[in-house]
Amino acid sequence: MKNLTVADATVLAQVGEHLGRHQRADLVARVRIGSVPAKQTERAGRKKALTAVSSSRWAGAMTRVSDDQYQLSVRCLFDERAALRRAIRMIGKRLAVPCGQRDGRTRGYSNQEERFQKQRRLQALEVRLGAVEARIDAGRPAIVVGGRRLAMSRHNLADAQLTPERWRERWEAERLFLTADGESGAPHGNYTISVAPETGEVSIVLPEPLRHLANAPRGRYRLGCAVSFHHRRGEWLDRVCANRAVRYDIAHDPVRGRWYLDASWSTDVAALPTPEEIQALDGRMLGVDLNADHLAAYVLDPHGNPVGEPHTIGLELTGTTATRDGRLRAAISELIGIAKEYHCAGIAIEDLGFGDSRAVGRETMGRGKRGKAFRRTVAGIPAAKFRERLRGMAYQQGLAVIAVDPAYTSIWGQRHWKAPVQQQTKTIVTRHHGAAVAIGRRGLGHRIRRRPGVTPAHQRMSAGRATGQTVSLPRPRGTASPPRITGTPNGGEETCWSRGDQLALFPGLEDRSRGHRITDPVHCGSASTGRQR
Repeated sequence: MKNLTVADATVLAQVGEHLGRHQRADLVARVRIGSVPAKQTERAGRKKALTAVSSSRWAGAMTRVSDDQYQLSVRCLFDERAALRRAIRMIGKRLAVPCGQRDGRTRGYSNQEERFQKQRRLQALEVRLGAVEARIDAGRPAIVVGGRRLAMSRHNLADAQLTPERWRERWEAERLFLTADGESGAPHGNYTISVAPETGEVSIVLPEPLRHLANAPRGRYRLGCAVSFHHRRGEWLDRVCANRAVRYDIAHDPVRGRWYLDASWSTDVAALPTPEEIQALDGRMLGVDLNADHLAAYVLDPHGNPVGEPHTIGLELTGTTATRDGRLRAAISELIGIAKEYHCAGIAIEDLGFGDSRAVGRETMGRGKRGKAFRRTVAGIPAAKFRERLRGMAYQQGLAVIAVDPAYTSIWGQRHWKAPVQQQTKTIVTRHHGAAVAIGRRGLGHRIRRRPGVTPAHQRMSAGRATGQTVSLPRPRGTASPPRITGTPNGGEETCWSRGDQLALFPGLEDRSRGHRITDPVHCGSASTGRQR
């Protein structure tokens, strides 16, 4: 929001502080209730109490945010418990083997000093596990409104390069609450925070105790500035002109001294093709191999043959979180552009995850200088964020995302596809491009390895003749459907996610990525006003 006056900023700060204080109190009440079914969360009573100090619509948004925050924190506790159990189990297995010896594939520690340090590490992990299990049993996760990292930096202002005054500004800005859920049928899709599509004029409904600050009828405050949306402006205009629900979030950045207004809405259900439909319609597939510094992609025809040139998309994930997220989104946008250019029906990726390996660290990922470099490389591969962002962005374009078993894709891709693909293109082909071909073939339901006696690339210059060329009909497995919000944790070691998303799984081979689950994204459009997060 440009040209925001000091008076407008003061009113927004007062409203955000007032609503934030009551929302935090509602969150405390929700945590006290504990882990109960949705019908027993007492949301109606909590909303009635908040309505007296705000309004019905503000109260509905505050209770919804409290419930969402509680469920997210509980899922994080379940994930932390699973990671601690994996680490304890692995260290315990290695401690059971004498130093310098092996028991099958389990190797004991190299010397007594390392073994002693691991025993201390095991005790510390068991203490942490006990604390986490106690919180899970009580149903009371630890939640810090404003961020635990920022709260801890209060005790280390010199390291954070902050003064007490600057820290206080950031802390208060993070604890503001200015979120209004949309409502279909309301003027411009949102009665609490309304944005006029013609002029960009913004007006908000003031809480009951702050109605004396109103400068417009019906207890509203009209800002003296106008806002403009650039990203997906057309979609936003279509919704607000039709009075369809749009959610607005107002945030303050004290570092830049700016206020931002974000708009979001739920997307319409897209008819994504199923694997059987992809085969029936002779749809192409884009195979993608995710690496630490780039994405390797190749387009395949319905028969599993590479088409055109290989594609390499740089992936420099350095800098701040907002910078890394922006670069990842840019790479995914380029990937989707390639899929649309070649008329692909879906994108095939690996069902890849390093949850087990990251939980146990050096126990399974090597030690010393080489092990440290390997662990750093693995930590730099954004497998979880890549899948999450790709699923959400591909869904907007009507593309199906197919996750396949990652077993031997790099090895067989290099052995069976690197050289043949190099013969038909002038671009340098790496083993990662071969892995992309292998991933795409597995997504189409074909085998990765080429059949013996397959026709060479240059038939007129080769003496070999194809044998065994009987058409092999692939057997697609899995489903593809619109996404939906995830469920609640189960009683096991991992979080139980909803299976009704557009991610189609093809577990043809043994799944070697056990223990890795990705949080389903909330599929919504976002109208950005220039804020980089």
